Amino acid sequence: MSTFFEFVPVLLAAWIALVIGLQLLIIASALYEHWRISNQDEFQMWERVMSSPLAPKISVIVPAYSEELSVCETVKGLLALSYPNLEVVVVNDGSPDNTLGTLQAEFDLRPIHPVFQKVIQTQEVRGIYKSHLETELVVVDKFNGGKADSLNAGMNIASGELVCAIDADTLVGPDALQHLVAPFLHRADTVAVGGTVRLANDSQIRASAVSELVVPRKPIPALQVVEYVRAFIIGRLGWNPLGGNLIISGAFGLFRRSSVLDAGGYETGSIGEDMELIVRLRRMGYEKGTPNWVEFLASPVAWTEAPESYRVLGRQRNRWQRGLMDVLVRHKKLLFNPKYGSAGMLAMPYYFVVEFLSPLVETIGWIFLLVGLATGSISPAALWLVLAAYGFGAILTVVSLWFDDVVNHPYPHLNSRAKLAGYAVLEQFVYRPVTIAWRLWGVRLFLQGRTEWGQQVRKGFSG
Repeated sequence: MSTFFEFVPVLLAAWIALVIGLQLLIIASALYEHWRISNQDEFQMWERVMSSPLAPKISVIVPAYSEELSVCETVKGLLALSYPNLEVVVVNDGSPDNTLGTLQAEFDLRPIHPVFQKVIQTQEVRGIYKSHLETELVVVDKFNGGKADSLNAGMNIASGELVCAIDADTLVGPDALQHLVAPFLHRADTVAVGGTVRLANDSQIRASAVSELVVPRKPIPALQVVEYVRAFIIGRLGWNPLGGNLIISGAFGLFRRSSVLDAGGYETGSIGEDMELIVRLRRMGYEKGTPNWVEFLASPVAWTEAPESYRVLGRQRNRWQRGLMDVLVRHKKLLFNPKYGSAGMLAMPYYFVVEFLSPLVETIGWIFLLVGLATGSISPAALWLVLAAYGFGAILTVVSLWFDDVVNHPYPHLNSRAKLAGYAVLEQFVYRPVTIAWRLWGVRLFLQGRTEWGQQVRKGFSG
């Protein structure tokens, strides 16, 4: 037994080196991508194209289930966007609250004859409404089928060449669509583009837009702010040069509608429908020789509301873990398969090792480490090795915050940036162990075949 414990520090060191090496690769790639974008002027040309009424039509699809507190603010913000050729499709997914009634009262909805081509099978559509006040607004009322089913219904009814999928509690930046559409004009093989999602808890909202961004007052959403910055500004940006983007946030992404329809739409049986669709689009591209380029842009921003209680946040994170496992199982063929290029040889292994295995390895490692220290079978130096790894995680997060500040300067006050740096340290040593517990909970529920989302509680945006 003592011989086994002698190998525990060696195994931990090898695992830590592997994870740190992968993270350093992503950081270096993100820095290169920012340098590449900052040294080209193509986006300025595309912005001129976007001022034309001939710009590609975008249909923004907003699935809404029990969203009466925030859906009107979201729709107002979308209708106020500067994009010249826009349609907004809100899909009420059989909400038990007054989501539909709120929309009817706010936008003077009138029923129209529901004629459309049902390319993707969905739950029955009960009615389609057009706004008497805003001609670009269409509201679909259907029986409950879940978020993926709502997005599929929106895909069927949308008339745009491009479709933007956002959550009903999301506010989109005024020029976000102009930025998102640019890669579609630049590369004919682009099928999806994602933007940055930021958290607007406690921030000032005016005219359905974030007028003043602040660090949330409560620790739980503030800790999520640093998570989101690290995940989007470094994590997703870094995959562009590596050619391995496998996920676009379900809260904010732009898709080529024809590609999504050809793929059969969102998978209603997957709890990770946003990542599953992207992986399927890329997989089909490699197998059939069809377009499959997926890009992330840091400049377009959408704002959402983070959970403010541990109970609600825990349900969200265990659902994310189940979604990841679902995708890994459905598309296990890609893993370490050179046929699928960087998606199979780099991106899928990264999500398998860093996102799926890490909570399992960390938990098992801590158990053996503590038992070994208690019995004297492991040197205390091993504990310092693990703490150093967590310290690296904190440094990585601080670097992400610094990079975000240099590139985007979202928080103008030094006090806000200092608070976030403090939360970056707290996140690694206090908050991270809690998220590991939630992710292990998600593994357990996945193995039990549990697919429910769990109730999400929101305060709604206030002006």
